[in-house]
Amino acid sequence: METPVVAAFDLDGTITDGGSVFHWLEEIAGRAHTYAHATRLVLPLTIGAIRSGRWADGAKERLFHALLAGRSEAEVREASLKFGLEHLEQKGRHHVLERVRWHLAQGHEVVIVSASPQLYVDAITAHLALTGGLGTRLGVDARGLLTGTYLGKNCRGTEKMRRLSEWIESRNYSLPPTIYAYGNSRGDRRLLKGSTYGFNLGKLGKLGALRHYPTLDI
Repeated sequence: METPVVAAFDLDGTITDGGSVFHWLEEIAGRAHTYAHATRLVLPLTIGAIRSGRWADGAKERLFHALLAGRSEAEVREASLKFGLEHLEQKGRHHVLERVRWHLAQGHEVVIVSASPQLYVDAITAHLALTGGLGTRLGVDARGLLTGTYLGKNCRGTEKMRRLSEWIESRNYSLPPTIYAYGNSRGDRRLLKGSTYGFNLGKLGKLGALRHYPTLDI
């Protein structure tokens, strides 16, 4: 019986260059509105960027609440699908996308595991014909309006590996899969640590947070 293979890719900084969340918020809420609220939250956002962990999760959720609460989930989803495809087209890292295609050609199951909102992780997952996409899910109330809060947790750090493990369990594999994981930052450390083969795709290479992992030789 052949051992199944799962390849898990982070999105921002791994499949694509740089971050996407702030640009997505600009698309949804407008540049001026986004910058105004980000300025008011500059201290917690800065602390979150430096300290990561729950500080980063909390600062991001506060910004989401300020900009997204009360908006129609259906309208935001429609705009997010367009944003996701444009982001991939403009910022996709060609050598990483080649690695994605290589895994698909081998018959491996490929999944995105990202802190980016599920709303546009879904668009990129479908466009690349991947097996699954796991992003940060957003709360929606009974009226179909975004609450501005997470549904569950921000999909970073420990939550990335938990979500991937949950997804793998749902596949009902007959054997435990071999897991390839690709990331670029400290938010991906738990994902790479929990994989069979972890790869550092950060541009800082041996100076970055994932310096103990090999880089891709492409």
